[in-house]
Amino acid sequence: MPGEDTDWKQALFEYVNTINEAFLNADSRKLRDIPDKEHRERLNERVLAAPRGDGKWAIRTVRSEMRVRIERFQGTRGEAAADVSIHLVRMMEQQDRLWSEERVERERLRFVRTAKAWRLETVRPLPGERPGELAAEELNEVHDPWDGEKKTPVPSAPFMNPNALYGFKSRVYAGAYAQGDDGWGYGAVGRGTPYLREEAVAYAERWWNEPNPAYENFEVNCTNYVSQCLFAGGAPMNYTGRRSSGWWYKGYSGKEEGWSFSWAVAAGLQHYLAAPRGFGLRAETVHEPGQLKLGDVICYDWDGSGRVGHTTIVTAFTPEGMPLVNANTVSSRHRYWDYKDSYAWTDKTRYYFYHIADEF
Repeated sequence: MPGEDTDWKQALFEYVNTINEAFLNADSRKLRDIPDKEHRERLNERVLAAPRGDGKWAIRTVRSEMRVRIERFQGTRGEAAADVSIHLVRMMEQQDRLWSEERVERERLRFVRTAKAWRLETVRPLPGERPGELAAEELNEVHDPWDGEKKTPVPSAPFMNPNALYGFKSRVYAGAYAQGDDGWGYGAVGRGTPYLREEAVAYAERWWNEPNPAYENFEVNCTNYVSQCLFAGGAPMNYTGRRSSGWWYKGYSGKEEGWSFSWAVAAGLQHYLAAPRGFGLRAETVHEPGQLKLGDVICYDWDGSGRVGHTTIVTAFTPEGMPLVNANTVSSRHRYWDYKDSYAWTDKTRYYFYHIADEF
């Protein structure tokens, strides 16, 4: 039949339209036609978690749009699989004030052909806020496409890409490691340097959905992205040359990865911000999200084990003063701080709130 090899795209369209309507109307009953029971349950939990606040502080979705980009696909006459990215744009309202929330999520979908039409069979979220949790399972269950390209599960640590290098030039000065007009090096940073919160937020807004080519782009990029935002706001690097200490980034030099764990690993940054110090990048632990300001940081321990696995930066606020955050890995902009609509969230999730010092 003409077009038989791409007719599965109609099933993809129907799937995206179904979940968009379910979230727009906060109605999980609309998900009942999704045949993948496990994924239907995942989506149902997200729909139930989406409404926030009560009474006069209730938040509602007034408009929702999903744009789909097919990253790759492969199929036979009876089966097809596709990796897709879904760009979600929602208009949220609270107290008659509106804001736009965006995120880009990736999924792998498998379709099978029945006697009458193509049918969606399974959906697997590709690694996101909890990298690696579903990776092994979804790769084992997708048949035919990419069988020769099976990958190991993505660990919760950044990956280095040596092909994405930029020219590194070092200069030695007394002071902190920083970026100048002709590259990276050491620059003098005096006490009392202000944290430019608006600059940190402007950087977060510019690069939330694409990598800055001046840096390595990790497959698990949330903390690398937040560190870049802090640095853009004036936080001085603490260059030690040791990955286990300081807070610094140098790129890739030869075969050596040039960055500290605190720069690129969620648990590393959380430990760095929690440690007291008299100067440089430092933070105060606060206990409520409403105590945060623009440019502050939230760290997420998904299962309450004490191991932080995700990092976000505050870029806006709801009318009631709750933070909206930007993040990477699952690229997110102005997302509600609690992440209860994330596949990674559990009822054991713990949050660490850090107010970045006004001066370094």
